[in-house]
Amino acid sequence: MTLQDIKAAVDAGQTVHWANTGYVVHKDRLGQYLIIYVPNGSCIGLTDREGHRLNGKAAEFFIARSEDSAENPGSQSRPDGQVRGAAPGGAAAFLLGRQL
Repeated sequence: MTLQDIKAAVDAGQTVHWANTGYVVHKDRLGQYLIIYVPNGSCIGLTDREGHRLNGKAAEFFIARSEDSAENPGSQSRPDGQVRGAAPGGAAAFLLGRQL
């Protein structure tokens, strides 16, 4: 997605993610576009300080499918359909020593 596509989608009320559904693009009350990591609330600007270069690859931004945003707001699915932390065949995965 281009910068203009991302901003237009956010302004239209669509949920835009970066890299996986844990990251959401948000427009704050000051009009700043931010990438927020939902699990802990940390954020970074959508662009560099000049507002021209994305802080992430354009191909990594995507609009949420209804199942991502409604049913699994913190899920880790990626635009390629894979799920982070999931082993092939649906077997349980372990991250940082914790069972998912």
